[in-house]
Amino acid sequence: MIRQPRSARQKGGTGLAVTVLLLVLVLSILAATALGQVYVAPWDIIKVIGRNIFGQGLFGASSSVDPQSLLDQQIIWQLRLPRVILTALVGAALALAGAVLQGVVGNPLADPFVIGVSSGSSLGAISVMALGVGSVAGFGVSGAAFAGALITLLLLVLLAQRAGKLSGNRIVLAGVALGQAAMAGTTLIQLHVDPAQVRGILFWMLGSTAGAQWQQLPILALAIATSAVLVLSRARQLNALALGEDDAIALGIGINALRWQLLIASAVLTAVAVTVAGAVGFVGLIIPHALRMLGFTDYRKLLPMALLAGASFLVLIDLASRLIDPPNEYPLTIFTAALGTPFFLWLLRTRNHERAS
Repeated sequence: MIRQPRSARQKGGTGLAVTVLLLVLVLSILAATALGQVYVAPWDIIKVIGRNIFGQGLFGASSSVDPQSLLDQQIIWQLRLPRVILTALVGAALALAGAVLQGVVGNPLADPFVIGVSSGSSLGAISVMALGVGSVAGFGVSGAAFAGALITLLLLVLLAQRAGKLSGNRIVLAGVALGQAAMAGTTLIQLHVDPAQVRGILFWMLGSTAGAQWQQLPILALAIATSAVLVLSRARQLNALALGEDDAIALGIGINALRWQLLIASAVLTAVAVTVAGAVGFVGLIIPHALRMLGFTDYRKLLPMALLAGASFLVLIDLASRLIDPPNEYPLTIFTAALGTPFFLWLLRTRNHERAS
């Protein structure tokens, strides 16, 4: 069971926490745009953004044939900035999906990666890629990723129900099994596709935002914003559900409809993240719990803060993947798993101790 908030503790720190998270996000985006094999000064970043949005002259005149200006334009506007923004959106989506799933199933170990939703979404996307239907940024892959996530969630609900109620422990165990089955399906596809496609499949399995393009961002942002609005509007009901199903029903909440709405929203958030970045693990586990450990368990505060914290977290992870061994880049899941695996084991140990006591 997810613990209820300590409201007095939250009221005093929410405004400061949101301000800090916004500042961290801005600084993370600025650092990720500035740092790399070629360093770009923050003021040059601002000038390039200003020229592309507002036109020449507002941030100082610049000759179109100036080599340094052309280099800054290429590095910032064409390469780094779309990647950083896409990474932030993916991190926000995964963190929000994790927070929602933990509330819906009443299990703090729930996460799109842990319970197999990311793996199911990846399997759907990879199946379409192997068939040659659509492109990586196309609707065919996106639709298949959503279908894979939704089918996985449906199977989880069917397998985890006991006497008409969802069991948090059963949904985690069923999710692990379904995740392994999806990974087996992905491996089977790899063995039967053209070797030239294997690299693209590995992208989905390990997670990366390299090659991000501006045209990917509007659909991604719209899907995340729509799901976030739905989820945030159900924050009070999630607080009631955290009290227990019987209490939520007594308060007049239709828990079955609520669960389906939130599960579908989680499927959308996971699917759009997987479509553009592959199966990035543990973001939805680490971020909500880090916020809860700081005392922010009221879903009216937790959900928007998870969006901001998840965005900053993955931007910094992606920055580390680029800087640790240039010019090589490492998949995102290597870093998120290095942090998430011990965190998951610690949560499991803590949960077992709480149940024993």
